[in-house]
Amino acid sequence: MNAEYKKILQSIKLKQYAPIYLIDGEEPYYLDKLRNIFEQEILTEAERDFNLTILYGKDANWTDVLNACKRFPMFSEKQVVILRDAAQLKGGDDDEKGLNSLLNYVEKPAAHTVFLIEHPFKKADVRTKFVKRVKEKGIHFTSDKIKEDKLPDWIEEFGRETGFHVGRKEAEVLASYLGSDLQKIANEIEKIRINVPDEKQLTMQLIARYIGISKEYNIFDLAPTLTGNNREKLYAMLSYFLGNTKAAPMPLLIGAFYTHFNRLYIANFVRGKTDKEAAAAMGMSPWFAKDVMASLQHWPLHRVERCLLLLAKYNTMAVGIKSTAGDKELLKEMIGQMLES
Repeated sequence: MNAEYKKILQSIKLKQYAPIYLIDGEEPYYLDKLRNIFEQEILTEAERDFNLTILYGKDANWTDVLNACKRFPMFSEKQVVILRDAAQLKGGDDDEKGLNSLLNYVEKPAAHTVFLIEHPFKKADVRTKFVKRVKEKGIHFTSDKIKEDKLPDWIEEFGRETGFHVGRKEAEVLASYLGSDLQKIANEIEKIRINVPDEKQLTMQLIARYIGISKEYNIFDLAPTLTGNNREKLYAMLSYFLGNTKAAPMPLLIGAFYTHFNRLYIANFVRGKTDKEAAAAMGMSPWFAKDVMASLQHWPLHRVERCLLLLAKYNTMAVGIKSTAGDKELLKEMIGQMLES
């Protein structure tokens, strides 16, 4: 879990509030969590009726925000003002655009107000005087996107934080299948916990049952099996997916293949590097990077490049461009051409 996020949680728990919080960044998971905490946990339910103000940048004027922050709380020591979508705030004159219109307030914030500025999807410009003053007077928290190779670590830690043990293999599978959407990952793990509240460990059986990832035939294992030169397992998996096309929709399958062959492409240029260095270059854990590096024996650069071109071709065909074939026919044809490459 993000260390700065933990610090903010701890300070709120201790009722040690900063007058101003600016939260920004491309990862919405922590921003949504913090906004909910400011809405629900600083004031009591009775206090929220009079002392919680939520404004939206696209609808509010800077004077609306100032007036809300300067207003005194009713029947409470504190009030909470939340400005959502702050990047869209309407500013004053040309010298005081957007958030800069609030600079004078940031210089002397009201002691009775906890002011949360939510700036989602991108970082606020740290070069501006406004952001510099926020850092001096309050707290600036940035929620960065987690790199793909760090996702399994995040999933394991999320499990520990929620009292649901997630092993390394299970974390790797979830990261590959669910992608980098932290909220989606959290929701899927919580869904399993709701269905099996007495379980203490996330197993592949639970993942297969409640998320839909097959333990034996995982769509993300098809490309590594192809390049791992295990023809018997490849044909067994291919037979399964050809008979269960809903388990392997072409857009998802092509995405999984592209990720794998892109790693193989990079692997051709990191020969001789340590396992850790090679894994970092490919954006994956050393445990799985070893298998990719081992595949280079049968998949030199020219063959990988040929497969990447095939993926581009079948990606367009899968959405109906220059082809009316179904997923079953496209999958069979694509695998056949990759084996002949």
